[in-house]
Amino acid sequence: MHNLLNIITNSVTDKSPAGIAAAVGRLISSGEVSGNDRLPTVRSVAQALGISPSTVTDAWRRLQHAGLVTTDGRRGTFVRSRRQPDDPGRFWQVPVDPDTYQWDLSTGTPDPKLLPPLGGALIALRDEPPVSSYLDHPTIPALTDILTSQWPFSAEAITVVDGAMDGLDRIISGNINFGDRVIVTDPGFPPALDMLESAGAELLPVPMVEGGPDLDAFAEVLKLDPQALLLQPRAHNPTGWNLSAQRADQLAELLEGRNLLIIEDDHSGEVAGSDLNSLGDRLPSQVVHIHSFSKAYGPDLRLGAVGGPAEVVNALVHRRQLGPAWSSRLLQGVLLHLLVDPTAAQLVTTASKTYAQRRSSLVAALAEQGVSVPGESGFNLWMEVADEATALISLASHGIGAAPGSPFCVSKTSDHLRLTVSTVDGDYDQLAKLLAEASRASGGRRISA
Repeated sequence: MHNLLNIITNSVTDKSPAGIAAAVGRLISSGEVSGNDRLPTVRSVAQALGISPSTVTDAWRRLQHAGLVTTDGRRGTFVRSRRQPDDPGRFWQVPVDPDTYQWDLSTGTPDPKLLPPLGGALIALRDEPPVSSYLDHPTIPALTDILTSQWPFSAEAITVVDGAMDGLDRIISGNINFGDRVIVTDPGFPPALDMLESAGAELLPVPMVEGGPDLDAFAEVLKLDPQALLLQPRAHNPTGWNLSAQRADQLAELLEGRNLLIIEDDHSGEVAGSDLNSLGDRLPSQVVHIHSFSKAYGPDLRLGAVGGPAEVVNALVHRRQLGPAWSSRLLQGVLLHLLVDPTAAQLVTTASKTYAQRRSSLVAALAEQGVSVPGESGFNLWMEVADEATALISLASHGIGAAPGSPFCVSKTSDHLRLTVSTVDGDYDQLAKLLAEASRASGGRRISA
């Protein structure tokens, strides 16, 4: 027990509850502290670190909440490896009930009217032979060929999963351990932040600005020796910023040679409205890239692709064999048909231009009202407001639903709303007027972002 006390106290550099919990979590992940080990008493750790016992108690409570330890009364606190996260997290604070508002700007989803029809693709599948073996390759070979030819860099392995969210979940759960430090953009995507926090990661926020993550802040958090980076390379949700080629080069220079996994979430794909600057084009051995087809071809296809280092992708494939094993090859066949159909390609191109026009129209209308929003592309606007709760109530009274900004923020700095404009087709001036009024509600001042 005395040796374990020394191991724990020597590993702690941040004596806050979160810092102590993260340090012990890293020891558990590395195996230096094993399952069934009994942790030193709260009092002994507090005395060794020169801090209050309540601080250590809080750290132990965090470990217990993450499922890393269990308390057995007077016998003490014991290490276990199974995580049991039960917090609903950030994601469920975002959407509103469907069909509640005349204008629902909370969803983050594509316009159903702009999706290519699936009838022709479904008919084309009628002569396809049925899958006869559970051991067939999880991805249709012809689809793999197309994905390989279109991938933003030379990936050692590519597979198909049930959408970008499924890909994120599997990459995070398979590669991020409790206590791992992960660089994230601030603001970020709530479900991805939930996944990382459920895995017990320590989030290292870096502001998302024009061109990508703020370079000075990024260089600063690298000093903490993070294990991973989660990045949206284009149409960043919620800000709409894109990773520029210059910023990608700068980040790659900082990251080259580090033992750090880069997870890229290209969630908008073909309808992002901007070019893709992937770090995988610069650091292919470190990048696992996730590409979603949901926004371009339809959420109900539930398909995305994951490509990158064979070690990472093949581990995902092998673990998946213990569960769903593969994404429906019938749906893969539909996607394959759409990807090679010139008519579908033209419809997707038209949709991308339409989304860009809708975004720029509302941004211009807001500017006329004295409200500036950041970003360049994507479905969303990130609007600063005087008071988040008051703004939501103000919009609701006019039949407008919006997503609160708080769940997107890692470090709270100001109040925002996330507004999805993909389905807004007209009435831009009226909508902008109501949004501007809501942005100033209770503050009495004009807000610019």
